Amino acid sequence: MSGPFATRDGSSWMPDYLTAIDGKTCIGCGRCFKVCSRGVMHLYGVDEDGAVLGLYDEEEGDDFDGELNRMIMVVDQAGACIGCGACARVCPKNCQTHVAASELAA
Repeated sequence: MSGPFATRDGSSWMPDYLTAIDGKTCIGCGRCFKVCSRGVMHLYGVDEDGAVLGLYDEEEGDDFDGELNRMIMVVDQAGACIGCGACARVCPKNCQTHVAASELAA
């Protein structure tokens, strides 16, 4: 093994952790959420000025008192990310920021 991270067979591997999602670019499609097994990001409502209104409850269909303009994904559990990169592979807008584990402070 050549680095601090390895795959099951001992091959060197560098996790790329999700650190942010650009709310101006994100279309709230939910693809990243569907492939994430760790619950790193969730859907949030946004008003027409771009202000985040809060966590969107899909079961309730909350429109935030009529203020809901669109929805975006927000990284709200960054510490749960394992750096697998699945979310980046399915994002149609390339709006995510990932940082290699070697570049993040422990």
